[in-house]
Amino acid sequence: MSDLHPYSAQDLEKMTNMITPPNNTKIRIEYNEAGQEEIVIPQPGGGIFRFFIGAFMLFWFGAWGVGWKSAAAELLGGTKGPQPFLIFWLGAWTVGGVFAVYFLYRIFRPSMPERMVLSYASLSYDSGIPPFQVSFSFGFSSQVDFWKKMFQKRTRTEFDLCSLKSLKLKEFASGNRLTIDQNNKRYDLAVGTSELEKEWLFKVLNSQYNS
Repeated sequence: MSDLHPYSAQDLEKMTNMITPPNNTKIRIEYNEAGQEEIVIPQPGGGIFRFFIGAFMLFWFGAWGVGWKSAAAELLGGTKGPQPFLIFWLGAWTVGGVFAVYFLYRIFRPSMPERMVLSYASLSYDSGIPPFQVSFSFGFSSQVDFWKKMFQKRTRTEFDLCSLKSLKLKEFASGNRLTIDQNNKRYDLAVGTSELEKEWLFKVLNSQYNS
């Protein structure tokens, strides 16, 4: 009988009551090994232009290596004695190379989707890894946002029922924000989704934990 009817009664109940994502969305619902519903939110595309920037940076490394080798050779094998300017230049050039390596890492690092695991008494949250996005705006706020994204870390945390009571969907001039507060820190959820997707996610989480 198990071959003809592979699903248990518990599985069938989950299928009947499963969360349904909105139409025309890439959001999907999965079940983990423990049978918990998992909302998977793919990251937005980073754009192909970032790969052109990455290719330029790779070529730039060739010039960087030649310059660094030349300066180091002159500093170590020269007969003019200590050269403060050359020492300073080599140090700054080295720091620039290290930053360029990190910049390349951010450009080519593969993205990972945002995930939310719904359990009875908590919400497990994983921000995933967003793709690096090139900004063509030179305003102060956009530059601050650029540096925040440059050093953005992957966030993994567990929201308990107390924290989930702070779930809010707020409307701003730049668009809606879906947030949860935990230990004096505010988390933005589903940043790369549309307004309708944020509204759907707010209704799902609010129904699950605050009804």
